[in-house]
Amino acid sequence: MNPTSVSGTQLGQPNATAIGFFVLFVGVTLAITYWAARKTKTTSEFFAAGGGVSALQNGFALAGDYMSAASFLGIAGLVATSGFDGLIYSVGWLVGWPVVTFLIAEPLRNLGKYTFADVVAYRLRQTPVRLSAAVGTLTVVSFYLIAQMVGAGNLIHMLFGLSYEVAVVIVGAVMILYVLFGGMIATTWVQIVKAVLLLGGATGLAGAVLYRFGFNPASLFNEAATRYGAQVLAPGALVSNPLETVSLGLALMFGTAGLPHILMRFYTVPDAKAARSSVFYATGLIGYFYLVTFILGFGASVLVGRQAITGVDKGGNMAAPMLAEVVGGTGFLGFISAVAFATILAVVAGLTLSGAAALSHDLWSSVVRKGQAPEHEQLKVARLASLLLGVLAIVLGVAFKGQNVAFMVGLAFAIAASANFPALLLSMAWKGFTTRGAVASMLTGAVSSVVLIFLSPTVQVDLLKNASALFPLKNPGIITIPLAFIVGGIVSLLSPEREASSRFAEVKHRMHVGLGKPPPVAAVPSPATAATSSTSSPTATPSKA
Repeated sequence: MNPTSVSGTQLGQPNATAIGFFVLFVGVTLAITYWAARKTKTTSEFFAAGGGVSALQNGFALAGDYMSAASFLGIAGLVATSGFDGLIYSVGWLVGWPVVTFLIAEPLRNLGKYTFADVVAYRLRQTPVRLSAAVGTLTVVSFYLIAQMVGAGNLIHMLFGLSYEVAVVIVGAVMILYVLFGGMIATTWVQIVKAVLLLGGATGLAGAVLYRFGFNPASLFNEAATRYGAQVLAPGALVSNPLETVSLGLALMFGTAGLPHILMRFYTVPDAKAARSSVFYATGLIGYFYLVTFILGFGASVLVGRQAITGVDKGGNMAAPMLAEVVGGTGFLGFISAVAFATILAVVAGLTLSGAAALSHDLWSSVVRKGQAPEHEQLKVARLASLLLGVLAIVLGVAFKGQNVAFMVGLAFAIAASANFPALLLSMAWKGFTTRGAVASMLTGAVSSVVLIFLSPTVQVDLLKNASALFPLKNPGIITIPLAFIVGGIVSLLSPEREASSRFAEVKHRMHVGLGKPPPVAAVPSPATAATSSTSSPTATPSKA
């Protein structure tokens, strides 16, 4: 539906306030990129900001990287149109962070360098593990980028009145400038600025809503129950199948611990303690944000009305901007629109950087050049990979115009949870995990996720309009996550690897204390030494930036 035809809202029409805030945001972030470009001279600075990001800064950047437009606009819309069940997405995305805190952050910082494949391949054979990890990473990044770029085109068309293609090209071009010249330093600060704007905008919007109900959330919920019935405060409206609920929850929870652009951020801090602290800050910020979206969703359902929201967008994604217009007028609508644009830019920049790391660090430097690529060559390949992924994102965004790609975010989480997380956890926790087991686990998780989602009602019924689907669940996590663990375990038991097992004590020591003390079993090989062994030694052993 053309939003400009909907009376009572300025959505879809040029908004001077929105354009002003957007120009200001882009100007500030490009100035940051110029400053960051002068400090980005090495691959460590390009991919990990030289390890010089503080815990608090990384906490805000993690929150900025994670709180996507889907979180801000999607959850508010789900709560507005479905009530209580919209909370499952908030809870699912939030409860993944304790998993990251207690299982992933510290070992990842101590064992790896730029990508999660550094950790999986630490005591295994480099080439097959890194190739498999790159398949999982690039698949997750591609699906996530398509969803973000298509969402960006539609969102900006609705918010600013720009054409879809122009919106996609603007987002892609600005994102390329961030990553190509500023690397991780610029991306980090863009994400910090975005997090502050998003948290401030959401807080202001929630405050304006609660002001109308005497700052009493119970009054807001009672009004929603009065208008839509008591079931609006009870579960069952959106997800009624228990298996579907568990499967979705597993994918959201463990997918967080397998997203490459999130895992990459732990290499930007100086040590493991800072990595843990940054997750603590990020969890608090993200938890607060999701609580606020609950207020925004119910506020929109009461103050804007479900019919008006779905009249503009069937998915309810415009609930938060429409609420801003109702409580704060056109000026507030413009500010929230600019915040939504900033949200998309920060997320696609992080995704592109993680994809570039997989291409240049895992594939080019480690697999093709066997760890022998000089510094200037690694940096050149990293920038070329960033440019390639940025252009690819624009092309895919334009190519998928008009397609329903909402399922791709779920697919990205399902692949991250099934392909990346099991191999990452087993490599750190199980002495008997082998190269063949890692490859089998990652490929099984990635392939089974793609196949089962293609056979699911999401694609077969909702997208292809078939009467039924071969696979009954919309999210395959309850099948694919255990399957990846089981296949990885069985293949490892059938193909024991003596050297991988013998180096497990070294992995455990370094996982907990980093390079602070000499490893008890064997000296950590240098990158040059590791590169000479194509069968067993890791190439990415140094964890200190």
